[in-house]
Amino acid sequence: MKKQIITIALLISSLVGFSNTEINKKVTVEFKNVKKGHSLTIKDENGTELYSETMLENGNLSKILDVTSLDEGNYVIEMDKDYEIVIKRFQVSPNQVILLSNEEKVVFKPVFRNQDNIVMVSKIEFDQEPTQIVIYFENEVIFSETIKNETLLNRVYKLDAEKKGSYKVFVYSQDRKYSNTFKI
Repeated sequence: MKKQIITIALLISSLVGFSNTEINKKVTVEFKNVKKGHSLTIKDENGTELYSETMLENGNLSKILDVTSLDEGNYVIEMDKDYEIVIKRFQVSPNQVILLSNEEKVVFKPVFRNQDNIVMVSKIEFDQEPTQIVIYFENEVIFSETIKNETLLNRVYKLDAEKKGSYKVFVYSQDRKYSNTFKI
């Protein structure tokens, strides 16, 4: 009888101790071929940046992120690399954090090249989302087009060689904006 009481007392104390323990919410993320200068960000489902870190060395990254302070909901972790953005999604619930491994996505950034008065824009768009290209000369729009249903976008624009000054090219795709500034 005495042994049962001690066992029950130990069981109750362990349950009470467990119920007062804060749940530790951590998620482990891994990214391959990370370079110095790449950036890691965490965003909420509205796209608001909650955390940002610049990588300090080259290699593969395995990082444990403590997300205890985050509210319940869906979030993304993005690794912004030279020519691509790797996006991983995770979900915070009251008792756990779930990394949605089947939700990894890669967004390819556009590549800009300028040579004299020629501007070249290339972009891979596997989702075939509409992509808009806008060219400015001295802060005034001189050209705009929206490309739809193209997986591989390659555009070459010949600018007026006599119009010397500052140019900007913007590419809008998948709710992101990329830009290139140059002078002729």
